[in-house]
Amino acid sequence: MTLIAAAEPTVFETVESEVRSYCRSWPTVFERATGSRLFDEHGRPFLDFFAGAGSLNYGHNNPALKRPLLDYLGGDGITHGLDMSTTAKRRFLETFRETVLAPRGLPYKVMFPGPTGTNAVEAALKLARKVTGRTTVVSFTNAFHGMSLGSLALTGNAGKRAGAGVPLSHTAQMPYDHYLGGRVPDFLWFERLLEDSGSGLDHPAAVIVETVQGEGGVNAARAEWLRGLADLCRRRDMLLIVDDIQMGCGRTGDFFSFEEAGITPDVVTLSKSISGYGLPMSLCLFRDELDVWEPGEHNGTFRGNNPAFVTATAALDTYWRDTTLRDRTLRRAATVEAALGELGDGSAPRGRGLVWGLEFADGERARAVCRRAFELGLLVETSGPGDEVVKLLPPLTVTDDELHEGLGILARAVRHTA
Repeated sequence: MTLIAAAEPTVFETVESEVRSYCRSWPTVFERATGSRLFDEHGRPFLDFFAGAGSLNYGHNNPALKRPLLDYLGGDGITHGLDMSTTAKRRFLETFRETVLAPRGLPYKVMFPGPTGTNAVEAALKLARKVTGRTTVVSFTNAFHGMSLGSLALTGNAGKRAGAGVPLSHTAQMPYDHYLGGRVPDFLWFERLLEDSGSGLDHPAAVIVETVQGEGGVNAARAEWLRGLADLCRRRDMLLIVDDIQMGCGRTGDFFSFEEAGITPDVVTLSKSISGYGLPMSLCLFRDELDVWEPGEHNGTFRGNNPAFVTATAALDTYWRDTTLRDRTLRRAATVEAALGELGDGSAPRGRGLVWGLEFADGERARAVCRRAFELGLLVETSGPGDEVVKLLPPLTVTDDELHEGLGILARAVRHTA
């Protein structure tokens, strides 16, 4: 009898923590990437419809962003700057004002709270509580806002909440759009709790919402629901925070995902694709009158990532001085929706722009689809409370041929797992 030796454990298995997750879904070692494709160490290509969980809206190693970055580093540009004034930061702020804020008439100050999305959310929570003098913040069913304790308290997923190890407090959850299946008027429950002194709901400092819940299952709120929420916040003296960390920077078409609804939030959080290159960077935007911070009252060692300022400026210059990218994203949305409408377990696809979800009967089937897609050369992930939704996040720069190729691979994966 021939004995087959077991494979030697890899350094990832022997040294890295068990907390790792994406590498378990995609069991290979990636080496390089360009555009919409990654390549493993054996040279096998994978079409990327994951895009760094939305951090790579402009693709991998985009030349329009890479060249300015290499020039900056080659010229010994400042890398670590805390919140010192630098030429890279000045150029970013000027470009952000010119290409994003001014054309939309948005009255925002810009804060650099730290390198990640959850840093931006924590800053928004702290600011809302400081401004109002209240503690409760309302979030919604199936929300995801980050993994640090304040952000996690706003997150709906029970598995993620369980990792906190301490009580998660000073928040309240309300039903998201469609959560009750249209059986009751929007915000009926929320309004009733606010007006009833016996409800146990303390007057909230703020409400935080994702216009499309990516991790929650690609649940897209209607524009009229978002307008109703903005009106409720205004009438009831609550700040409105839009978490645009995954859906901002063009993912839904417009630069901000809330533009379609015609609302102006009091506070906006951005991260993921704001640097454009996958470099750590986040922003907390808020109305000028809310800028009540004392110097140094909220800070972080890596809030001034100057290489990220360079690539973020290049992304804005390249893609947001006209509507070309926006228009192309909206056109491709129809292509994706039509293709996904022919797949799945009878449920309609849901999403906006270039974020789409395809729901299956259970998580086991959705995970099987993702595994088969990986075997066929496509990276997609699951989302939703039971991992029952296959989520598509291709780069906004994906070509038409690549988009059709990826949708074709997904269709094969669905058929093969039926």
